[in-house]
Amino acid sequence: MSTSSTLPQRSAPAFLRQTFTEPTHPDFSRWQAVINVWIFISCLTLALETVEPFASGNANLFYWVEITAVAFFALDYLGNLYFAPNRVKYIFSFWGLVDLVSILPTVLMILNLTFLQGAKVFRLLRVIRVLRVLKMARTALQQLASGVKSSNPIVTNLRIYFIALFSVMMISSTLMFYVEGELYAQENIEKGQRLIDEQFQNEVEHAKLSGIAVPQEPEKFVPVDPVSKNPIPEDKRFFTSIPAAMWWCIVTLTTTGYGDMFPVTFWGRVIAGSTMLLGLVLFGVLMNIVGKTLMVLLFGESMDESAKDHPSRDNLIRMMVNLKAIDSNKAKELSILSDEEFNQRVGRI
Repeated sequence: MSTSSTLPQRSAPAFLRQTFTEPTHPDFSRWQAVINVWIFISCLTLALETVEPFASGNANLFYWVEITAVAFFALDYLGNLYFAPNRVKYIFSFWGLVDLVSILPTVLMILNLTFLQGAKVFRLLRVIRVLRVLKMARTALQQLASGVKSSNPIVTNLRIYFIALFSVMMISSTLMFYVEGELYAQENIEKGQRLIDEQFQNEVEHAKLSGIAVPQEPEKFVPVDPVSKNPIPEDKRFFTSIPAAMWWCIVTLTTTGYGDMFPVTFWGRVIAGSTMLLGLVLFGVLMNIVGKTLMVLLFGESMDESAKDHPSRDNLIRMMVNLKAIDSNKAKELSILSDEEFNQRVGRI
C-alpha cells in the first residue's frame, strides 16, 4: 500500500507537474529561470547588507526584497516537496534541507522570534541560503543530462562555468566575511571595548579603596583569532564586508595567491586554501571550454559528441573513398540512396 510520502500526483494540473518534474519541458526551464534570478538577487542583497552605512539607509528595501525572494523559494520548496517521489526522503536530503533553511530564517523573523534575531544561529541560517547558488549549477547540469538540446553548446558550457564561478565566489566570500570579518566587525569591537572599560572601572574603584596607584586609561580592544589566540592588528582587518571579500576571492581564484588582502586567522586560511584549489579546478574547466571552442572555430570540429560517435553519411563516403574501399562512381551511387538502403549497402562493403 502506498504511504503518504509516495502518493501518485495524478490530481495535480499537468503544467504544475511539468514545471517541477520535467527538465525537458519549457515550463520547467521558465520556472528555474525565475528562481535563479531570485537566487542572484538574494545573494546580492545578502552581500550589500554587510556594507555600512548603505545597509542602514536601505533597510526597508532589503526587507521587502527578502520577503519576495523567500516567497518564491517557499513556492519552489512546496512544489518540489509535493511532486517528490518520496517526500520524507526529499525533506531530509541535502537539497531539501538547503531549500528549507533558505526560507526558515525569514519565517522566524516574520513570527517575530526576537530571541533569535541577534543569535549566531540565526545568522548562520541566513548564510546557508548562499548554498542555493549551487542549485543553479545543478539545474543546468540536470537539464543537460536530461537531453535538453542547445543551439550553441559552447554557450551552454560557458553558462555552467560562470554559474560555478559565481557559486564559488559567493560561498567563499561569505564564509570569509563571517569567519574572519565578524571578529573585527564594528559591533564586536564596541562590545569588546565596553567589557574592557567596565573592567577598567572596577580596577579604578578597587585601587581607590586599596590606596594604590590608579590606572591611567583603559587598554584598546584588539580582536584575537579564537584558535591561535594571535591578535589581529588594524592593518590586517581586510574583510569588512562581503563585497570586500569578493575582491579577495577574485584575486585568489585567478592568481592562486593572496594579492593585497589575506586572512590571518586559522579558519580564514583554511577557506583561502580551499578557494585556491577550487580556482585551479575552475581554471582547468575554462581551459577545456576554450580548447573546444578553438577546435570548432579554427578546425571546424563539432561540439556534439554524438556526431563524433556517429559520423554523417558524407563523412563515411569520403572516408571510404580515401581508403580506396570504393571509387568515385560508387560514392555517387551511395550519396543518392535512402538511409535504409545506404545502411544495407555499407554493411556489405
